[in-house]
Amino acid sequence: MLGLMKTASRKPGLAPGTLVHVGEKKIEKVRIRTIDYDETHLEERELETIDDCLPYVDKPTVTWINIDGLHDVDVIEKIGKNFGLHPLVLEDILHTEQRPKVEDFDDYVFIITKMLSYDEAEHELKVEQFSLILGSNYVITFQERVGDVFEPVRERLRKGKGRIRKRPPDYLAYALIDAVVDHYFLVLEKIGERVESLEEDLMTNPTTETLQMIHHLKRELISMRKSVWPLRELIGALERGESRLFEEKTTVFLRDVYDHTIQVIDTVETLRDMVSGMLDVYLSSVSNRMNEVMKVLTIIATIFIPMTFIAGIYGMNFEFMPELKWHYGYHLVWVIIIAIAVVMLFYFRRKKWL
Repeated sequence: MLGLMKTASRKPGLAPGTLVHVGEKKIEKVRIRTIDYDETHLEERELETIDDCLPYVDKPTVTWINIDGLHDVDVIEKIGKNFGLHPLVLEDILHTEQRPKVEDFDDYVFIITKMLSYDEAEHELKVEQFSLILGSNYVITFQERVGDVFEPVRERLRKGKGRIRKRPPDYLAYALIDAVVDHYFLVLEKIGERVESLEEDLMTNPTTETLQMIHHLKRELISMRKSVWPLRELIGALERGESRLFEEKTTVFLRDVYDHTIQVIDTVETLRDMVSGMLDVYLSSVSNRMNEVMKVLTIIATIFIPMTFIAGIYGMNFEFMPELKWHYGYHLVWVIIIAIAVVMLFYFRRKKWL
């Protein structure tokens, strides 16, 4: 978080559209891959430089250009010039803390979403900004690092399954957004498993580590909610056909994505309520344990009060105390003390205080 703030500190005072990467550098070298296709053929390449994208600008086929790595500002600036992208769009692509949104520029549509993954080794939610440019014959995607959730889409393109190779680029844009949303369910499944495991620990043996895990889960769900909640508005705008680049045939499929988004939001809210409830259960459990300890200590102290009283009386240093010279006095005091303890324990037991 501090590293991000240091990087972001270079932004204030600069002119709008000034290109500065805000975020963590996640790969060393920018990777550029293209898939150019139509109904009959497909060509998949990895490009050396961004200038190699120029031939795809006016091709009649559909081209998907995927860029992994956002730290090289020159690469982003060149692709903006090649495809006529607005400087503010490029600025938003480089600022990796953007809120999910959609903007229509007539010639192209600019979309920002959050791609989520779950690191099971570190038990941590990973959030990555995913930016998409939809043009008349191309789709350009920007990711922070190598590795994504789009391999099923690539396989459908390679094998020519379904309608994806027969449709214009708006269908490819839909397929990519759908893959992002569908992966949310896998992430929620992993978080749900952690919530169930945490519930068992909470009921059997709550510790300070349990409390830390509850707070960690709560922060992850808040982060996920911030990533998913604006997506409903984004998909809704696309579904309503506000952009000419999305055909009516594609908006039908976007309705399905919208329904999935609502399901994800509902699940996130349910898990948040569960985790908040777990925090209350933890506090109640710790309070009950403390009460049990205090009850035992109080009972012990109560039993010893009359014993201390008797010992205090016969511990006084008065010379003329009748019982001091009695042969069986010491033994009688012990009998009385033990009898008091037994009677009090029996009474506490009968009152169900023990």
